[in-house]
Amino acid sequence: MSRRTLSDAEAQERASEQRSYLWGFTLALILTLIPFGVAAFAEWRPLHLYLLIGLCAMVQVVVHFRCFLHITLARNKREDLQLILFTALILLIMVGGTLWILFNLYYRMMPHMLP
Repeated sequence: MSRRTLSDAEAQERASEQRSYLWGFTLALILTLIPFGVAAFAEWRPLHLYLLIGLCAMVQVVVHFRCFLHITLARNKREDLQLILFTALILLIMVGGTLWILFNLYYRMMPHMLP
């Protein structure tokens, strides 16, 4: 029974990948706890709170792409990035169109309840 031993390059790559996962987990945890802590314990105005939550969410998306999905701006990863950006565009069009239709219907059906 022979066990396969890792070469130095494979061991170094594995250690680098584990560091990436650990950094990603730590950053994701911090970016989750910041908005939670501010929402639970601080007296911020709602607009500022929403902006903080949105900013932390966008940064967390970048952290997940970089640390967990290993998507960078390198040449060999551009196809993956293009697929993700196209998916985001389609989702944006679908969500934006849905909100547009719903608010248009709300305006037409209940104009007396508008602020």
